[in-house]
Amino acid sequence: MGVVYRANDEQLERDVALKVLPAGLLADEAARKRFRNEALALAKLNHPNIETVHEFGSESDLDFLVMELIQGVPLSKKLSEGPLDEALTRKLGAQLAEAMAAAHAQGVIHRDLKPDNLYITSEGRLKILDFGLAKLFHPQTAIDQTQSIDDTGSVAGTLPYMSPEQLRAEVVDTRTDIYGAGAVLYEMATSQRPFPDKQPTRLIDAILHSSPQR
Repeated sequence: MGVVYRANDEQLERDVALKVLPAGLLADEAARKRFRNEALALAKLNHPNIETVHEFGSESDLDFLVMELIQGVPLSKKLSEGPLDEALTRKLGAQLAEAMAAAHAQGVIHRDLKPDNLYITSEGRLKILDFGLAKLFHPQTAIDQTQSIDDTGSVAGTLPYMSPEQLRAEVVDTRTDIYGAGAVLYEMATSQRPFPDKQPTRLIDAILHSSPQR
């Protein structure tokens, strides 16, 4: 949704990631609201496997989000070289699970877990990025009381990693992230998506009615 630049924080003398909305979206109030929602979601989280937000604001009608600069490579790039070994899959999978448990404990559902949104740092730590489709809920309330922070009612996510309830435009809860994490783990172990069909209608049908190949 946004354009990300590497920038320098002159006050604290550090490099940061600066995410801004493209000029064409500044007149789109829904896009600006989703952008602010990302900042709200990240502000609730403090975990070593989730990117840190430093600041959100507007300057000369430009909305911006200042975040931790992640030094590493996207998981998707590592998977393009083949499946990960079992030990690394277990290690990264555990970090992913711990991060999502922390997010869910704070009432945040990511809704767009995929290899492109997961970075591996030079120290081998997994980091979850891009909470642009995040959704807030109340952990103490019933699942059917989950409430979106964008309230758009639209289908959101990345098709190959979307859960059945997302595809049906139903109310989602933490199980949506569990499904997404499972799809990512499958790809870590096999370097293949659970449902590899690239034709959208066949892919949707497979997600709704089939099981991944073993």
